[in-house]
Amino acid sequence: MSKSNSISRPVSAVLGLTGGLIAGALFKQTWKLVSGQDDAPDAGDVERGWVEVLAAAALQGAIVGGVKAALNHGYLVRRTERSRRASEA
Repeated sequence: MSKSNSISRPVSAVLGLTGGLIAGALFKQTWKLVSGQDDAPDAGDVERGWVEVLAAAALQGAIVGGVKAALNHGYLVRRTERSRRASEA
């Protein structure tokens, strides 16, 4: 295992956990704003309708995907810039 891979795995794990926490908080606040309800429905919530459950799932997926992309892209850009500066020095 190369040094960059040994460093990337823990960083990736931390980014994943951080991203999950950020996305969860963003989704909860967004759902409150959009629906006026404190709790978002999940797939096992049989008292909620299909449209509401699927809308919540789509919103949550979009937020999770956006947060994940932002964190991963930011990390890769920063790592690339550091590598470039190190090779120029």
